[in-house]
Amino acid sequence: MDIAALQRMLDSGRDNALLRFSLGKGLLDAGDPQGATSHLLQCVAQDPGYSAGWKLLGKAWLAAGDAHAAARAWQQGIEVARRNGDKQAEKEMTVFKRRADKAVAARE
Repeated sequence: MDIAALQRMLDSGRDNALLRFSLGKGLLDAGDPQGATSHLLQCVAQDPGYSAGWKLLGKAWLAAGDAHAAARAWQQGIEVARRNGDKQAEKEMTVFKRRADKAVAARE
């Protein structure tokens, strides 16, 4: 589904975590990380237990140039994934967070 169609769904009053995730992914894929972060923040606000939302939010923050925010999102996602028993997401976000932490440390 394209971004415009997803936006029309949102504009019509259909707002939920999956729609926000889809909009965030579409915008991130289209090269708009700032737009993506706003929808992904709404995604995890609506469903704080959605580990894929946290994972993508971290990627969007990193693409937007904010490694600190990316690391924070991934830390939240790691905790959510642990609670959900989602070992694969936990492992992925742990690797992503470690890389972000190294990038931050290298700049300081």
